[in-house]
Amino acid sequence: MAGRGRSGDRIEPSFSGRPARDDDEFSLDDDDRIAGGRSQRRGGAKPPPRRAAPRRRREPREHDGGGLFGFMRRVTYWCVVLFIWAGIGVAGLVVYYGSRMPSASTWAIPERPPNVKITAVDGSVIANRGATGGEALSLENMSPYIPEAVIAIEDRRFYSHFGVDPLGLGRAVVTNLTAGHMVQGGSTLTQQLAKNLFLSPERTLERKVQEVLLSLWLEQKYTKDQILAMYLNRVFFGSNAYGVEAASRRYFNKSARDVNLGEAAVLAGLLKAPSRLSPARDAEAANARAQLVLAAMSEQGFITDSEVKTAMSQTPASAKSYWSGAGHYVADMVMDALPGLIGDVKEDVIVDTTIDKSLEKKAEQSLVDVLDKEGGKLDASQAALVSIDGTGAIRALVGGRDYATSQFNRAVKAKRQPGSSFKPFVYAAALEKGLTPYSVFNDAPIRIGDWTPENYEKKYNGEVTLATALAKSLNTVAAQLVMYDGPDQVIKLAHRLGIESELQPNASIALGTSEVSLMELTASYAAFMNGGYKATPHVIRRVTTAEGKVLYENTYDSPPRVLSEQIVAQMDAMMMGVIDNGTGKSAKIPGWQAAGKTGTTQNSRDALFVGFTSNLTTGVWFGNDDGKPMKKVTGGGLPAKAWKEFMIAAHKGLSPAPLFGNGQLIADPNNGQPMVQVPADGQLGSGQPMTAEAPPSTIGGIISGVFGGDDNANRYPQAPVRQRATSSGNGPVPPADIAEGGGSNYEGVIPPGNVGGPQTTSSVQPRRTTLLDLIMGQ
Repeated sequence: MAGRGRSGDRIEPSFSGRPARDDDEFSLDDDDRIAGGRSQRRGGAKPPPRRAAPRRRREPREHDGGGLFGFMRRVTYWCVVLFIWAGIGVAGLVVYYGSRMPSASTWAIPERPPNVKITAVDGSVIANRGATGGEALSLENMSPYIPEAVIAIEDRRFYSHFGVDPLGLGRAVVTNLTAGHMVQGGSTLTQQLAKNLFLSPERTLERKVQEVLLSLWLEQKYTKDQILAMYLNRVFFGSNAYGVEAASRRYFNKSARDVNLGEAAVLAGLLKAPSRLSPARDAEAANARAQLVLAAMSEQGFITDSEVKTAMSQTPASAKSYWSGAGHYVADMVMDALPGLIGDVKEDVIVDTTIDKSLEKKAEQSLVDVLDKEGGKLDASQAALVSIDGTGAIRALVGGRDYATSQFNRAVKAKRQPGSSFKPFVYAAALEKGLTPYSVFNDAPIRIGDWTPENYEKKYNGEVTLATALAKSLNTVAAQLVMYDGPDQVIKLAHRLGIESELQPNASIALGTSEVSLMELTASYAAFMNGGYKATPHVIRRVTTAEGKVLYENTYDSPPRVLSEQIVAQMDAMMMGVIDNGTGKSAKIPGWQAAGKTGTTQNSRDALFVGFTSNLTTGVWFGNDDGKPMKKVTGGGLPAKAWKEFMIAAHKGLSPAPLFGNGQLIADPNNGQPMVQVPADGQLGSGQPMTAEAPPSTIGGIISGVFGGDDNANRYPQAPVRQRATSSGNGPVPPADIAEGGGSNYEGVIPPGNVGGPQTTSSVQPRRTTLLDLIMGQ
């Protein structure tokens, strides 16, 4: 029977008694026959061969395509895919940012900014000037501890990586993630150098890509040692110090050649935070960082445990401010003068100066000692000093009390009234025009036009010799001398000796009312010390390149003569009187002949002492920057004391030598004229006296001497010597110490000016015709 399935389909009977399906192996049709339990085809045809039944598709098992294995397989797959795409992206960024850079063929290491190394006469460094603050050193010339310390703390695989350190970068990432903030960088020394040389400090992806490219280029072009040397000579160490030499001198006042282990650790530690870890700012923080550096050096095998213990046990010295020390005033002078000598500085140069560092320290100490002891109570806050030898070479210079506090150079740039320290020029001009140290002038109230100069003590001594007048710094006599000789003649002589500032041609110039600098004033006094030659002040001896090529060498070895030997000897003898028994007694140096002159301006705003021995001429100034008056400070006070302290220290261990002319004024037994003990060849020690030339003996002779005639311009004529009546006959007026009581017995021509006040009948002397009367037609 035919039946129907569940769906109503007709179910054909089958051989097996089960419903036939479309996929049965075979089925009966009209041509089939059944015989003996087998089916046969009509006509005896063989049945078709059986077709293999298609294999059923297996259902996936639980562990196939799922579970942990499948998950890991899928993660690995996608990681590879992402890595490939990331690589493509990075490559694209590198190509893009690289295309924004100049061609690699044009890359070159920028020139290191030139350094100016300024040295003293003994070759020691006074200071470095320039953008870097120090010269470049090779690895062989610097302390070996420095590169070892830097490698240990900054880039321990420096000699093994190719410019970028993947391991170091990974370690930095892990460390920073663990700490939760940025505590360690992954840049190599090569990368840091590339950044310092070529790139800005901004933190951008472009800059980082360029940094890597430049690092690879540096590693390909230079050796590891060359890269390390460039890094150490350019990296910033704080306090405007670039490079290990600048940093070493700034923090330890020594060359990087001489840095010890502990100091090297401090320098290496600075690289993390130069300002915060500066030993000058925070010694404890610098020391703590140095301990970490030492531990890293030990871990890397650079130093032994015993070396670590030794370095760690050393108490860190608190570094002084680099900008302290008078030598920086000198360095500033050098930098001001250098362009005029060699032009722009385009490479490292070495400037050899005339400065003696030992004298420089003594000069600074002498000023500080006096200011600390007496400056406060006398309202003196600043001081300056210049010391010059006979050639004009500056051996010591202090421009102020403390360079770190004020960089203004008061010895060179400040122009102030010199006061009575200008008087030697007035007296020298008078000697050139015929007067002598024995010429007598009347120290009394005087009026010149509307000007009535007074002596400091407001006392008068009557008739005195020029030697006494200079020793006692009598203003009335100096004023008369200016009018006797004329202000223009005084100015010409001052300029001839070395004063470069503009001087006003008026009578008050006798009291130093025109402003000058301490340096030019001191250099002008050197002509009295060296026998009459101009001493042009200079501090630079030679300028050379780092390779030794000479760029400049001074030529002050053949100075012109500006004073005759006779005038020099007379002036030296008179200025010795200033120290021996005049206003400069506080400047006496035991065992040495010394000469000089005090100077004090109105209300003690400025006080000076300028003096010399046979070795040095030194000028000292005390005062206040704002011009505030001091409390009765004179040139014979604080300046003379500081001058004495410095000069004693400067002459320690030297054999005393006399001043030019031996400081003696004697009388020629033949004619009673002054004669100075000066050798004919101008050299001390020959013992051959030189007498003065025969002076004019009349007013006409004086006039011809003043206004020229014959060869007076070159002869330096002398004036007649005053004679005085004594019981034993006439004789020359003695030198500086003769007029303590006023000297009423001295006679002679009275200098120009309305001298003296009302006189009694008994004391009136006949009026004499003066040079001024002759000139004015009176």
